[in-house]
Amino acid sequence: MRGGAAKKLLTRGATLAEPGTAPAITKFDHFAATVSDVEASAQWYERVFGMTRVPVPFPHYGGKKSGYAVLMMEPRSGVAIGLHHHDGNPGRDFDESCTGLDHMSFTVATRADLDTWASWLDSLGVENSGAIDTAEPMPYSVVVFRDPDNLQLELIYMAS
Repeated sequence: MRGGAAKKLLTRGATLAEPGTAPAITKFDHFAATVSDVEASAQWYERVFGMTRVPVPFPHYGGKKSGYAVLMMEPRSGVAIGLHHHDGNPGRDFDESCTGLDHMSFTVATRADLDTWASWLDSLGVENSGAIDTAEPMPYSVVVFRDPDNLQLELIYMAS
């Protein structure tokens, strides 16, 4: 965005807290991934995370004829994931070494929750790392696993 366009956007009624400071973000809203099979992915996210499907598909912004999205909601946290079908997608697996998304991480409340999650994933037959405790570059614990399109997902705990 060029300087004039940026200035125009900032004059749409937004008031900055301090000059040169970005406006506040109140929370994370949703994550969206392009998947090879929307139905299979929706069933997987329902089974693994207990998400529920919003009953209507969403058209793509600016490309309504090129595909659609299904929105999945986790009822306890409000986390939302959009699963996108693009007519032009040849169905290749996700590869985080290419430009774009690397992984998605979800916070859990306690370190013990990671062990519970690892057991839950095991019971569903979802391959996972088990809880890994790391000290560098800062202490945290994580469980790593992948969705049906090979998208890396993490559950993370960081002590305060």
